[in-house]
Amino acid sequence: MATFKIDYFSNALHRMASFEMWIPNDVRTDVPPEPTPYNQRPMKTLFVLHGYTGKAENWIPAELQTQYNFAVVSLNAENSFYLDGLSTGHAFETLVAIELVDYIRKTFGLAMRPEDTYITGLSMGGFGAIHTGLAHPDRFGKIGAMSSALIIHQIAKMTPEIDNPVANYYYYHECFGDLDTVEERDCNPEVLVKKLKSQGVPFPELYLCCGTEDFLIEPNRAFHRFLEDEHVPHEYHESPGQHDMVFWQEYARKIVAWMFA
Repeated sequence: MATFKIDYFSNALHRMASFEMWIPNDVRTDVPPEPTPYNQRPMKTLFVLHGYTGKAENWIPAELQTQYNFAVVSLNAENSFYLDGLSTGHAFETLVAIELVDYIRKTFGLAMRPEDTYITGLSMGGFGAIHTGLAHPDRFGKIGAMSSALIIHQIAKMTPEIDNPVANYYYYHECFGDLDTVEERDCNPEVLVKKLKSQGVPFPELYLCCGTEDFLIEPNRAFHRFLEDEHVPHEYHESPGQHDMVFWQEYARKIVAWMFA
């Protein structure tokens, strides 16, 4: 597995940014792999989004990358919720969906079409995958979201004197903007769903999952019901599990097979 760590100047952030990349293109010539439908086709690309307090890392098993012939891109997105925040230096939606995709295209010749470009994430990154994919269906063909932090309705109408165990009002205000109107704007994936439907834009394929013991299970169930009510095709899965890597490793394999097989 060829690995890269790239530091570059980000115009989206007005500062240096970094991402990591894993590409299964260093094939041994003494023991070449058997030809398969996957390694005979052009390489695809999967953007992997970390959770709250996380960093760029690859929790996709390496053998799956080799088996299905896809590159992984993971960036350091701080605690941004992968949204364009209010202040300079926090345009993380633009960073992921526009700047980074364009950089991968220009530098590596990958992710050239949405049907070759997928996005997945866990927790905050699950929200980021859903939001980014729905906001940019011309860039991402498939979305895989695990234990997604679909917290829009929980933070709506939050005021400065109110905190929660994760963060305070000012953090959510920086990420999401006016919390009085957060449910009505494009930072809400439900708004994006309705917008795509009204415009007749094809949806990226969707795979959602959450553990039944996860503290985020109810928001995930609610989003599943919303998609059903809107007649949006998607896969939804829940099974015993908590908000941890045990559950995410199990479903990373299932999402990869769903995406690439």
